[in-house]
Amino acid sequence: MQTVLTENTQTQFYTWKNYRCAYEVYNPSSNDGIPLLLIHPIGVGLSGNFWQRFCRQWYATGKRNPIYNPDLLGCGESDMPRVAYHPSDWAKQLHYFLQNVVKKPVVLVVQGALFPVAVELVQLAKESNLIRGLVLAGPPALRLINTNTPERRHKINWNIFDSPVGRAFFEYARSRKFLRNFSIRQLFAEDEKVDTEWLDMLKAGAKNAASRHAVFSFLAGFWRQDYQDAIAQITQPTLVVMGETASSISRSGKKETPDERLADYLSSLPSCRGMKIKGRNVLPYEETTEFINAITPFINEMASV
Repeated sequence: MQTVLTENTQTQFYTWKNYRCAYEVYNPSSNDGIPLLLIHPIGVGLSGNFWQRFCRQWYATGKRNPIYNPDLLGCGESDMPRVAYHPSDWAKQLHYFLQNVVKKPVVLVVQGALFPVAVELVQLAKESNLIRGLVLAGPPALRLINTNTPERRHKINWNIFDSPVGRAFFEYARSRKFLRNFSIRQLFAEDEKVDTEWLDMLKAGAKNAASRHAVFSFLAGFWRQDYQDAIAQITQPTLVVMGETASSISRSGKKETPDERLADYLSSLPSCRGMKIKGRNVLPYEETTEFINAITPFINEMASV
């Protein structure tokens, strides 16, 4: 296993299905608190780096939980094959990671519309008891993931993106101007929170054009499947944290209020609690301190479950 040392952590690599997959690990030898396994969002320039601000502030408050922060295949420092990625692919990658690298129960902390990956992962890990609980940060409107979208439509979308047209779109989408405007329009509650650190992170993450395949897989909608029954089978305690101004990038979820979305989750997950905090759609980044304060009691509780 190759290890690259950085100032605060270690970036390590493991092999899954002949692909090199990257992750960061903080405090791996600590026995103080249950480990966290972070699942980053998919988007232009996004990877496990999305969680770096969260990790810094988590430890700045004196917490010592081990944190595992993987790059999903197609993102960050992991390999980026030219394939259409489904939630099941990333779930299988993370299941292997749990079984062979982490090897102990964790709390999943999942950003946004990657909730379907967590749903698939919970199913894969059902017999292993490696998932103690889940924290969902700004999950998508449930109506988007409890209704099947025809697979043919996903494939048509993918074929459009996986073309010179898609390549040209990605070139535009990774411009600083687009990244700033999109972040203000769709992700952040306050324009000034779209800071230099955020934009520099996205620009650096999008430098490798091969990262577009994961982005296009997300935009093609492979994650929009009927997960209603699978969600109803998640028995682990789950905390849903919703932004007070949460919005949806999908037309079908556009008019849903944060209260309505939260109520849907509370009624759909067997062991769920929820809360709203300041912010919009990227709570671990835009309102890091409030997000940490919101989830800390739940994380501490999971250590004794």
